[in-house]
Amino acid sequence: MSITSDIIRGHTETIILANLVDKDSYGYEINKSIKEKTNNQYELKEATLYSAFRRLEKASMITSYWGNETTGARRRYYSITEIGRAALKQNKQEWEQSKKIIDTLIDGGV
Repeated sequence: MSITSDIIRGHTETIILANLVDKDSYGYEINKSIKEKTNNQYELKEATLYSAFRRLEKASMITSYWGNETTGARRRYYSITEIGRAALKQNKQEWEQSKKIIDTLIDGGV
């Protein structure tokens, strides 16, 4: 079963921030990680991914820099900021609360 984008829409930025917590990364690598973590059930469209990067950078949640690869195309790397870390923490708390509410509504409070 594949994960529908409707369920995940609105969480793209949080997913990206979570992928940057442990190390700086670039678009293709982040999308590859998402695919691997979901057993190929979900991936971000390139336009969605790079639009989210622009929003996150504008909000000072991430910064970017050009890598110095000696072979292949130059990559733009993204790094989470302290503002991004705080936003990720808040978003995770909101997600947990949302899950509880949805579970209650779907399961009838069971």
